[in-house]
Amino acid sequence: MHHLLIILAGFGAGFINALAGGGSFLTFPALIAAGLPAIDANATSTVALFPAQVATTFAYRKSLRESLDDPRINGRLLAIISLVGGLAGALLLLGTSEHVFELAVPYLLFGATAVFAVGIFMPKKTEHQWLGPFGILAVQVLVSIYGGYFGGGIGILMLAALTLYGLTDILLMNSLKMLLASLMNLTATAAFLFSGRVHWAEVLVMTVGSIAGGYLGAHAGSRIPALYVRIFVIFIGIVLSVYFYLKTSS
Repeated sequence: MHHLLIILAGFGAGFINALAGGGSFLTFPALIAAGLPAIDANATSTVALFPAQVATTFAYRKSLRESLDDPRINGRLLAIISLVGGLAGALLLLGTSEHVFELAVPYLLFGATAVFAVGIFMPKKTEHQWLGPFGILAVQVLVSIYGGYFGGGIGILMLAALTLYGLTDILLMNSLKMLLASLMNLTATAAFLFSGRVHWAEVLVMTVGSIAGGYLGAHAGSRIPALYVRIFVIFIGIVLSVYFYLKTSS
């Protein structure tokens, strides 16, 4: 029965990731509901969703080449930061005790939900450059460490940072965001592979579900407004934040 829950969560994650992002809001709690410890659930979710991230990044390959050659931003240095930060975040997670992480889960979920909600109102462009060349690198250090540790809302955080840096081309920003997210999860996944925290049967089931959901989501994108999907994700995030808070405080 728990494999059915996991494949449905994977399918839902792939579907909403294709439309608006936020798939880990489904996969992480589903794995906990299936009986996995919180840190195992987080590591397993990261590994399971990583192939879909790589596939999406490959789909952006044309605009990605343009973003890496864009003289306004050092995409290659951001990529290196993402690799190192993702590994640091994953190692920080593996060094966290199960009890401490369980206590942190409701706050991590609520914080990610808040970031996701703010992303609805995030401007597509700004007339001012609030972040300079050093600022965008410093923000990416923090985002990539957080991404390796938990990861909810990293896409919104990176888009916000790129907007405050003064970029306005959403295709360029999305392609760069997907590359950086994939790189931070690449090193996080590598750390998790040797940790003994990954449950491979669940990874396989969830990966199959996420690929199927992503395929359907890509084809349904023109019929379902992304705003509706975002509202659904925010609702799920609030419910889960309250649930895990009550569970850990009882």
